[in-house]
Amino acid sequence: MAAILMAGMDGIRNKIDPTEAGFGPFDEDVFSWTPERRSMIKCLPTSLEEAMHAIEVDHQFLLEGEVFDERLIEDWVKTKMKEDYTVRSRPHPYEIQLYFDL
Repeated sequence: MAAILMAGMDGIRNKIDPTEAGFGPFDEDVFSWTPERRSMIKCLPTSLEEAMHAIEVDHQFLLEGEVFDERLIEDWVKTKMKEDYTVRSRPHPYEIQLYFDL
């Protein structure tokens, strides 16, 4: 949660406009855009794995104010990646209901 707040603060501090940065919101029909223009839309991470890869690539904002250090971030990412693998490597309860319920 602290990382999300710090990311938001980083955006405010650096005056990052999410629309100009390609994240939206867009008040237009993006499906009427050309494929080239649509390819400029950036997506936020949609999974824990994608979020952890994003943190690995860009975590400078987490180091500000010495709230976190490199080692803590590295250990946290490793822990969360193991957690992600643990969850993804097991069947979802809905899969059990669909395929294994007798």
